[in-house]
Amino acid sequence: MEQKTKVNAEEGKQELVITREFDLPVELLFKAFAQPDLVEEWMSNPYSTAKVLKYEGKKHGSYQMESTDANGKVVFRSNGVIHEFIPNQKITRTFEMENAPFGVQLEIYEFQKLTDDTSKLNMHVIYESTALRDQVLKLPFAQGISMAHDRIQEIINKLK
Repeated sequence: MEQKTKVNAEEGKQELVITREFDLPVELLFKAFAQPDLVEEWMSNPYSTAKVLKYEGKKHGSYQMESTDANGKVVFRSNGVIHEFIPNQKITRTFEMENAPFGVQLEIYEFQKLTDDTSKLNMHVIYESTALRDQVLKLPFAQGISMAHDRIQEIINKLK
């Protein structure tokens, strides 16, 4: 089955361009990235539970998230600074995984209205180096982000 989320990685560049169209109004798509309880819901899966420890959805805000396994052990923790926060349009932030060799990345999320009931997410992710980007691509990154986007569609459909 073809993934709806497209990951474009140009050879020799230190960035990814990720796009996905959703059957959601742009306001609801934005809410999925800006409302902590919704972020927790779509980031959780059968193997781990996500928790937003801090979320300041504003310019110069910050965030911290973690996921724990069934035994309560932290398996993933991330944090960053929000540089730009324009409701229903754009979030620019840094992203850093603790205890991971990937370094800090810059993420630009652009939310585009297609129709009253559809929207598009354009993500531009910039890594410190091409080598770090290529390291991420060796993981099941594309499948994971596509699954997360599928969950966003499923969860937010319930809010419509």
